[in-house]
Amino acid sequence: MKIRIVSEIGDEEVLKKIAEALEEIYGEKVEIEIRRGLVDERFFNPDRGQYDAWAIVQHYQNIRKEDEYVLLITGKDLYAAELNFVFGLAWRGISIISDCRLRPEFYGGAPDRKLYLSRVIKEAVHEMGHLHGLTHCSDRRCVMAFSNSILDTDYKTHKPCSKCLKKLRSLIRF
Repeated sequence: MKIRIVSEIGDEEVLKKIAEALEEIYGEKVEIEIRRGLVDERFFNPDRGQYDAWAIVQHYQNIRKEDEYVLLITGKDLYAAELNFVFGLAWRGISIISDCRLRPEFYGGAPDRKLYLSRVIKEAVHEMGHLHGLTHCSDRRCVMAFSNSILDTDYKTHKPCSKCLKKLRSLIRF
């Protein structure tokens, strides 16, 4: 399998760092594609002021090739089902993350590129973990721990714990 990043965010440094982390953890080749207008108004819910992550991953099922996983990256604020928001979502070979709530400025803080980069890498690795068959982990430091808030994301590392790594290796047969 390979991983394809399709991003409407054109920050090449960020995309390169995400690709490096995904290659390190999943041992798969990563390609990057920048596509403007990836998440458009057809996915917008005016009642919520957010974009429907489920509708987006379902819509983009047709861009996925059989030998790849796809990570969509948007700057739009996402939600799913009954949740107030999601940092990301994964389903049937397609995942999406939003950097909207990963930016310190969203919470009233000053821009912090290092913190932002750490957060976006963690969410990318997390959603790609789901595509590889990993579920949420009870170890709060594990990248596969569920993030109910940005504080949870900040607390965890960008790598799977030993239990999740063992499961991952059995699933992708390193």
